[in-house]
Amino acid sequence: MKKKILYIGNKLSKHGNTTTSIETLGSFLEFEGYKVFYASSKKNKILRFFHMIFSTLWYSKKVDYVLIDTYSTQNFYFALATSQLCRFLKVKYIAKLHGGDLPNRIKKSPFLSNLIFKNAYKITAPSSYLMSAFKVKYAENLLHIPNTIEINKYEFLERNFIVPKLLWVRSFSKIYNPKMAITVLYNIKKIHPNALLTMVGPDKENLINDCKKYATELGVEVTFTGKLAKEEWVSLSENFNVFINTTHFDNTPISVIEAMALGLPVVSTNVGGIPNLLNNKENGLLVDDNDNVAMTNSIIEIFNNEILRNKITIKARNTVESFDWSVVKHKWFEILK
Repeated sequence: MKKKILYIGNKLSKHGNTTTSIETLGSFLEFEGYKVFYASSKKNKILRFFHMIFSTLWYSKKVDYVLIDTYSTQNFYFALATSQLCRFLKVKYIAKLHGGDLPNRIKKSPFLSNLIFKNAYKITAPSSYLMSAFKVKYAENLLHIPNTIEINKYEFLERNFIVPKLLWVRSFSKIYNPKMAITVLYNIKKIHPNALLTMVGPDKENLINDCKKYATELGVEVTFTGKLAKEEWVSLSENFNVFINTTHFDNTPISVIEAMALGLPVVSTNVGGIPNLLNNKENGLLVDDNDNVAMTNSIIEIFNNEILRNKITIKARNTVESFDWSVVKHKWFEILK
């Protein structure tokens, strides 16, 4: 008989936020026969917090495991509270790591971090970046389980490389540095006047109007789609030829993995766990944080160097095929047995 799981995380896509693993992994586990309960989809943070606490109390005797999405910022404290309640109620919990700034969190908050991670049944890290940071203190119950996709839903396409058509897919949040993408477009248009940029994602921190104003100041036209369903942006991606990732902090973002699966050459800042996913000039191109000139030059190199372009797109697809659910699911089966 399959196990029952309470999944604690931010299940907020119905409110216009980006879909996170509580929905993707949760759906995968349900498909495999697990019974999954969720907390929380409450939009208000305070209500969401109390719903997580109540759900942990309510389901503690009904589930085998509590799976807790663990982030580095405010949501760190959601994980702290629910994990300690799990300890009190004597229910096993799994801390699922998210966010490129978690290594700094465990340095800044060692006591609170120990409360969560020393007492977890398991800790799952989606990248070797987080594995390296956590194995120093938490190696005993630490496992590497990558973020996962269904590879057959992503068609690898050969693309036209006449005019740069740039695609950016993230939440509009300061940590993802959306203005850098607009600066890169401004730079590119000096060489390719017909270059395009489309930015896809929810306005998490009310930054879209600021970005629109910035684009107007630079005299460039940018398309802002708002949040799109995964199927919608994957379909949209057929019209683009370069995927750019401008983030200040990151782990192994699903949007980058998906771009790699689709055959889009990826140019990304070299931050957090990104260099553990992308090797420069092997399966992507990497530039320093906030270096818009280097990102511009990398995009130009993609257009000028067909051999490099073909190499990185093929190797990128090969890389992410190991993230397919048919491969990754066995690691989850092992810890949920």
